[in-house]
Amino acid sequence: METAQKTGANSARRSWWALVGFAAAVFVAAAIGGLGVQGTTDEYATLRQPDWAPPSWLFGPVWSLLYVLIAVAGWLVWRRVGFSSALWAWAAQLVLNAIWTPLFFGAGQYGLAFAEIVVMWLAIGLTVVLFARVSRVAAALMLPYWAWVTFAAALNLSIWRLNS
Repeated sequence: METAQKTGANSARRSWWALVGFAAAVFVAAAIGGLGVQGTTDEYATLRQPDWAPPSWLFGPVWSLLYVLIAVAGWLVWRRVGFSSALWAWAAQLVLNAIWTPLFFGAGQYGLAFAEIVVMWLAIGLTVVLFARVSRVAAALMLPYWAWVTFAAALNLSIWRLNS
């Protein structure tokens, strides 16, 4: 009985450390994006934007919440099936997420950033489909992110068209 309790405690501890790992992976993606926007606030403010563009201050809180959801979703799938095709899709969309911000803000490549965000949107969709096969909760946690990226893609396209 005591061995079973130790095994259970070790498994729970390992699971929580895995959550920390998923949070760290998402943090790295967010940090790369953050580096891509350093010193670009004034530049972004000078861009012609659609009337429906949200205020700049909204992006930080929204992305913070979304990054938490992305990490938890990945962790939930990992707990069920370990590293599988679903988590490879999760990792791919996260890499694409990290790339978009430097393309759009740092390089000012609005057209290339739009093409990249479309690929990211598809990767998120694949992740949602694969997650749904493992955990409906994990798939549901990815839906606000997918919706926000849909909005971000429309905003990216609009800004590209208005500033070309």
